[in-house]
Amino acid sequence: MTVRVLLVDDQTLFRAGLCTLLSTRPEIEVVGEAENGQVALERAAATRPDVVLMDLKMPVLDGVATTRKLRVQLPSCQIVALTTFEDDELVFDCLRAGAVGYLLKDAPTDKLVEAVLAAARGESVLQPSVASKVLAQLSRLSSERPADAGALAKLSSRERDVLRLIARGASNKEIAAALFLAEGTVKNHVTNILEKLEVDDRTQAALRARELGLT
Repeated sequence: MTVRVLLVDDQTLFRAGLCTLLSTRPEIEVVGEAENGQVALERAAATRPDVVLMDLKMPVLDGVATTRKLRVQLPSCQIVALTTFEDDELVFDCLRAGAVGYLLKDAPTDKLVEAVLAAARGESVLQPSVASKVLAQLSRLSSERPADAGALAKLSSRERDVLRLIARGASNKEIAAALFLAEGTVKNHVTNILEKLEVDDRTQAALRARELGLT
């Protein structure tokens, strides 16, 4: 399956370089570019991308607001923030708006490609440094909830291993490599973990791991 990608960034040279880089990958097709959020919404409606690589600091309409609108406009489209900023509040706002990933622009090429493909599969990708900030921010902003020993008891030993790695920001591919499992097996474990912890996504699961003392 070819992953259709829309590039959103106000820097023309950066978009051009990113387009060239991604276009060398046979599994990725760049279907459009946009220089600000408003244009991004228009291009997304016209091209219906699978994944949007979203800059956050842009004129007219910033990346967080665009992400929020795009999640309503195209619910099936996955959004990965790609920015030079590692500000705690910006990270949290972006993920709360609906982004499934957050990478810095100096991320290695293979990490960027992996993030695009993972996002297309509905997985989240966070750089380890960003993941730690997200957990810290969520811990401060979320209401206090006491650790539930019963919730931990619901998880198998392997599920706890997977949850620890989720809390570190690892993707399914990275978890599979670390635990010598097939990616499909990891995906099943993640589904079971979300169900057992009664959370909606990996970010909430990571927070619960922190509350349960698994980090």
